[in-house]
Amino acid sequence: MQYRTLGRTGVQVSSLALGAMNFGRIGRTTQDEATAIVDAALEAGINLIDTADMYGDGESEEMVGKAIAGRRDDIVLATKAGMPMSDERNHQGSSRRWLVTALDNSLRRLGVDHVDLYQIHRWDPRTGDEETLSALTDLQRAGKIRHFGSSTFPAYRIVQAQWTAREHHLGRYVTEQPSYSILQRGIESHVLPVTEEYGMGVLVWSPLASGWLTGAIREGREITTSRSTFMPQRFDTAMPFNRARMDAVEQLAKIADAAGLTMIQLALGFVTAHPAVTSALIGPRTSDHLQAQLAAADTVLSADVLDAIDAVVTPGTDMAAHEKFDTPPALLDPSLRRR
Repeated sequence: MQYRTLGRTGVQVSSLALGAMNFGRIGRTTQDEATAIVDAALEAGINLIDTADMYGDGESEEMVGKAIAGRRDDIVLATKAGMPMSDERNHQGSSRRWLVTALDNSLRRLGVDHVDLYQIHRWDPRTGDEETLSALTDLQRAGKIRHFGSSTFPAYRIVQAQWTAREHHLGRYVTEQPSYSILQRGIESHVLPVTEEYGMGVLVWSPLASGWLTGAIREGREITTSRSTFMPQRFDTAMPFNRARMDAVEQLAKIADAAGLTMIQLALGFVTAHPAVTSALIGPRTSDHLQAQLAAADTVLSADVLDAIDAVVTPGTDMAAHEKFDTPPALLDPSLRRR
């Protein structure tokens, strides 16, 4: 396992981090299975575990808490808040009112008195940066969080938040958690240059592109992955953008074979090769999935392999831009771009 410094925090984290989204009802993972995954991950050298309050309506946090009981100090523990937690309109977002409550709820579910990294799950256009950063700064000073970060923020919002922190003498986001894979490279053109400029740590999610890069999805095979059962539109190869992804996957499979790598090693080795990336979040549903992903822990791709990948998917481009979560609201809601 490789280790890197998380931004400028001085905290050392593994280049592969354990994402716990699949713990519980989302991945149909039991507590015993989750604990076994955590045990194996820690044994392999992973020291960062990332979850969120909305994963299974808190179930993931509860399962993580039980799995790490008795060894909290050996783990860099991260969670997130901001996504809706109920039908109550104020049980979401990044207002002070909600974040104070949401953090206390997360700490209770995790069974800890602090988290190492508290992340705003999505940019909240209804709440000003000063409101959010002042609340996070106070929670940090209270000892409930060590550091705080953003997740899936557009580049211009990352810049704005950094400016607000400096202008009002508040704590700043020290990490960003964006989506990044061989098939979704858009952040190379805007987000990653910004995080490098501000010295932020970067924890990338979906490095296996929702299963497209696991090796299980290939031309001529029926797509039966877990993700395809509840997001079929992302895997319907009759759609042009999915057809293009399948064509890219076939070319990438040839590159992996020629290099003596699995598709998972190619995919994880690619994202961790970028100098702006600190860790790649893996989210195994089973122990077998974890072992296949851990095989990429020491994968270092050669320049020739990286050049070959660039020839398949152009740097800085997304093959499915409509699946991104950092699109400015005005591009999604016509009423916001018309007088």
